[in-house]
Amino acid sequence: MLDNKKTNNNKYKSPNRSVSDKTKHYLDLDAQYVNPVLDRYTDIVAVRGKGAYVYDVNGDAFLDLGSGIAVNSLGHCHPAVVSAIQEQAAELIHTSVTTHHVRYIELAQKLAEISPGNLDSVFLSNSGAEALEGAVKLARYVTGRPALINFRGSFHGRTLLSVALTTSKLYFRERLEPLPGPIYTAPFPYTFRSAFPKDPNACVKDCLHQLRLLLHQFVDPQQVAAMIIEPIQGEGGYVVPPPGFFSELREITSSHGILLIVDEVQSGFCRTGKMFAIEHENIVPDIMFAAKGIAGGMPLSAIIASKDLTSQWKPARHGSTFGGNPVSCAAALATIKVMQEEKLAQRAEKLGNQMLARLKKFAEGRQYIGDVRGRGLMIGIEFNRPDGQPSRPITKHVMQKCLENKLLVINCGEHGQVIRLIPPLTISDSELEKACEILEKSMDIKEGEIIHE
Repeated sequence: MLDNKKTNNNKYKSPNRSVSDKTKHYLDLDAQYVNPVLDRYTDIVAVRGKGAYVYDVNGDAFLDLGSGIAVNSLGHCHPAVVSAIQEQAAELIHTSVTTHHVRYIELAQKLAEISPGNLDSVFLSNSGAEALEGAVKLARYVTGRPALINFRGSFHGRTLLSVALTTSKLYFRERLEPLPGPIYTAPFPYTFRSAFPKDPNACVKDCLHQLRLLLHQFVDPQQVAAMIIEPIQGEGGYVVPPPGFFSELREITSSHGILLIVDEVQSGFCRTGKMFAIEHENIVPDIMFAAKGIAGGMPLSAIIASKDLTSQWKPARHGSTFGGNPVSCAAALATIKVMQEEKLAQRAEKLGNQMLARLKKFAEGRQYIGDVRGRGLMIGIEFNRPDGQPSRPITKHVMQKCLENKLLVINCGEHGQVIRLIPPLTISDSELEKACEILEKSMDIKEGEIIHE
C-alpha cells in the first residue's frame, strides 16, 4: 500500500535499499552544504553517463528517460560532443564581448539555417530563463508596449520575470509577489482537462473565444507587446494543442501588431519529430527561443528572430558575459551536426509513434490511466483517481517502481500527475523496448494498491 502522506514527497529511492557508504557519504555532504532549495528527483548520486545510461557512485546503471530534463538529446557524453568540447577547450575558452569569436558566428549561421521562415538573427545566452528575459526585452523595446500575455499551464523558468509568466504550478511563484507585470493569462487548449474532453475543436474554439474576450475586456491589444507560448507545454503536463489553435493565434497576434514569442526550450532540436515543434503548426513566430537540447549538455540558449526585428534593437541594450561561450558553441555545432547527419528528427517521429501506439494500447481498460499523448519522443502519461481527478500518488508509485527496476523517469503537470518520457533521441531499439517493458510492469497497478490523497 502506498500512503502518499507518509512517503517522502521529494525523493524516489534507488533500488539498493541499504544505502551504500559511498552514497550516504555524498548525501550527507549534500545535506550539509547544498542549499536545500535545490530539489532532486531521486537519491541517486551520479558519477558518469554514457549513451542512454547514467551511473551512480556504486556503479549501478540506470536507463535514463529523463535525459537531464530534455538536455541530453544525444544521450550522455556523446563522442562527437566530447571531442568538440576537448578541442575547443584547448584553443579558446572565453572572451566575452571583448572580441568576436569564430564559434559564435558559426553557430549563429547554423541556427539561422535550421530555424523556420525568416528567423535569421541570433543572440546567445546560458539558459532558457535568460533567453526568455531577452526575448521579452526585445519585444517591449521594438513595440514600445508594456503588456504580455501568457497561457495557463505555462512554464518559462525561475527568474522573477519567467516565474511571473509561469502558471504550471503555484509553488514556482508563491511568496514571491509582487511579480513583474503587466501580464494577462489566457487558457491553453488542454483538451483532456477542458470542458470538452472529447471534442478538441470545441476546446480550441472556447480557448480562442476567451483570448478574444481578454483582449476586449481586460487589456487593450494596442498595449500588448507579445504573447508567449510553448508549442507543446512541458512542465504543464506535456500538453499538445489540437490542430487549428496556432494558426488562429497567429492571425490574432498579427491583426493587432502583437509579437508571437515561441518557447522551444524543451520541445526544440528534433525532440518532436521536427527541428522545432512550431514547424508542425506551419506558422512562423516573430521570436523563438531555445535551450536544453541545443548543446549536448553544455549550458547554452538562443534567441532567434528576424533581422528586420533585431535591427531595431540598439547595440548594448542587451548583453551577456558568459552567453555564447566558445566551448558551448562548439558543443552545439557538434550536436546539430549529429542530429542532421543521423536524421534524429525522423527517428524521434518513428520511435515516438511506436511508443505512443504501444502505451495507448496498454492504457485500454485501465481507468487510472486517463490520457496518453505526445509528439515524437516527448510523451506524457496522465493518471487519474477513480473520480477522474488528477492522481499524484499513482504517478509517484509508478516512478518508484521504475526506479527499483533501474529506469529513471520524471513527472510534470499541475498536480505532478503526468509522467513525461523524454529519452535520448539516440536510444537504441532494444533500450527503448526494455524501457517500455519496465514502464508497463510498473503501471500494472492492482485494485487497492494505491491510497489516494
